[in-house]
Amino acid sequence: MSIFSPASERYAARVEFVVDLAARLHSYGTTAQRLEAAVVAVAQKLKLDCQPWSNPTGMILSFSDPSRPPGDTDTTRVVRLAPGQTDLYKLCEADRIAEEVMDGRLDLAGGQAALQRLDRQPSVRWRAMQIFAFGLAAAAVAGLLRLPWLDIATAGLTGLCIGALEQWSESRPRLKEASDAIAAMLASAIAILVAAYVGALNLNTVIIAALIVLLPGLALTNAVNELASQHLVSGTARFAGALMIVLKLAIGTMIALTVAQLLGIEPAVRSLRSQPVWVEGGALVLAAFAFAVLFRAHRRDYPIVMLAAATGYLVSRFAGDAWGSPVGIFLAALTLTAAGNAYARWGQRPGALIRVPGIIMLVPGSTSLRGLLSLIQQQSLDVGHAALMTVLNILLALIAGLLIGNLLVPARRNL
Repeated sequence: MSIFSPASERYAARVEFVVDLAARLHSYGTTAQRLEAAVVAVAQKLKLDCQPWSNPTGMILSFSDPSRPPGDTDTTRVVRLAPGQTDLYKLCEADRIAEEVMDGRLDLAGGQAALQRLDRQPSVRWRAMQIFAFGLAAAAVAGLLRLPWLDIATAGLTGLCIGALEQWSESRPRLKEASDAIAAMLASAIAILVAAYVGALNLNTVIIAALIVLLPGLALTNAVNELASQHLVSGTARFAGALMIVLKLAIGTMIALTVAQLLGIEPAVRSLRSQPVWVEGGALVLAAFAFAVLFRAHRRDYPIVMLAAATGYLVSRFAGDAWGSPVGIFLAALTLTAAGNAYARWGQRPGALIRVPGIIMLVPGSTSLRGLLSLIQQQSLDVGHAALMTVLNILLALIAGLLIGNLLVPARRNL
């Protein structure tokens, strides 16, 4: 195998490769601190000085050639990007391509060509699987909450409709801006009609289960993690974006509830958790599979992604039963962060394969939406305060687990 020297490539080609790689890592859902560290590591291997600055909607990258006099080769690139979505397969592929370029097994032209091949349009089958995963995740979360069968079926059907709406809105920017509110209206309308004309439901819980994929719990966690890492601008922007998603979901839900009230439709509401333990166990397996699809992992990585998701839930569940929910969440986050770093260190692949799916069932997205809905419905600041404290406790436990997990097993790789 011929070995190339990346540093011998033209300065402009090296800069272009780093910019292209950084933009893709951003698009695949990488947090600011990990993206910037990865970009600096790649730039150093390519004999470039690089000062990156990342935020949820773009990047600024400043380059210079350390072998030339200061100021001779200064280059600044400003890249405007949409907020990224987690794509574990493309993240792993981008990491592999970067490693091959840095090791000299692939030249820059070949590296850029390999990155561009990741841009192929998704197939009809892939889109159908994403829609199916929306419905499966909603039904599985309802099963994890031990809701009755009618609630589970309603959540699953609504999840399928929301998945179809999300796929349809991908190519319609104006619709995409309002898709969260429209999805919440759709979920609430279906739940209200079922509760009014078919049978009583745990109404708010079914709506939240149906919207589970859209809830910004992971974004909230990443935002606080970035703030803790002193990436203040990115963390603040991401936090504001997550709050806006929660507000849009709450607005859509309240519009549907208000319209139903004006039309005289009265849903039958109950509070019932009737399922045996085996339903929760089966729902956990299905939820883990659904999140492996939604996080766009490669099929060969499904077992490790599903194991990580199930481990996060089980550790938080049993440790929470023994010592309280915050302790359970802390231990789960610590375990999965350390496991992800260890996998990256010895498996030579991104630790996000374990870290991201592992914490997805711990994040506070559903709690934040439930609290906001209760606050609006009951018009009580006491209810809102209690919900805020619950979300804060979850976030604190998560961030503590992430920080200490990184201390116990330092990440050799930034992704």
